[in-house]
Amino acid sequence: MIAAAALLLSAPLFAQEKNFIDQPYLEVNGRAEMEVAPDEIYVRITINEQDSKGKVTVLQQEKDMVRRLKDLGIDVEKKLVVQDMSSDLFKRKDVSTSKTYQLEVNSATQLAHVFQALQAVGISDASIERTDVSNMDELRQQVRAAAAKAAQQNAQVLASALGQKAGKALFVQDYSYSARPYANIMMAKSAVMDMATEATAAPTLEFEKIKIEHSVMVRFVLE
Repeated sequence: MIAAAALLLSAPLFAQEKNFIDQPYLEVNGRAEMEVAPDEIYVRITINEQDSKGKVTVLQQEKDMVRRLKDLGIDVEKKLVVQDMSSDLFKRKDVSTSKTYQLEVNSATQLAHVFQALQAVGISDASIERTDVSNMDELRQQVRAAAAKAAQQNAQVLASALGQKAGKALFVQDYSYSARPYANIMMAKSAVMDMATEATAAPTLEFEKIKIEHSVMVRFVLE
């Protein structure tokens, strides 16, 4: 009885699959992409008393840094967070204190101003950790929709060439991919620091854009 019930349950599924396969269909691919400049740039900043040979405390350097960042219009309460703080014995006599922060900036121009401000207060240990886009999920949906429309257009062109029409979609499979350009982050940081040293005005800098790609495979009824 159990085996018979299992057979009865599987029969409709097999019939549905057979009906799907028996329908004439057209299988096409659609692809779309978008390039967008990152608007979330995360900078790692480390303050160390050793850098000033103990002449300036971490607390004083922090105050100077915060003051400079506020002068740039940065909301330090939201954009600046402490990642780590440590104290180590140095040469068995002195205690070396360091503090690490993460700062979020929203453009390459603002980043250049930040590096200049850090240099002005004697802070040189700063590096770009990562870049991102604030509305990435929304942009992915837009690219996904564009890829589906591209597949539909491809199906219509092919079906029309055969004197037929592309009907409703029977099956959809999609793939997404986004590439964040990490390779040039350190080069960008180095370029900013070099130009900030040589010029009084903040240099013009642009990050490589993040590419969002999406592709779909769709089977349309061929009418």
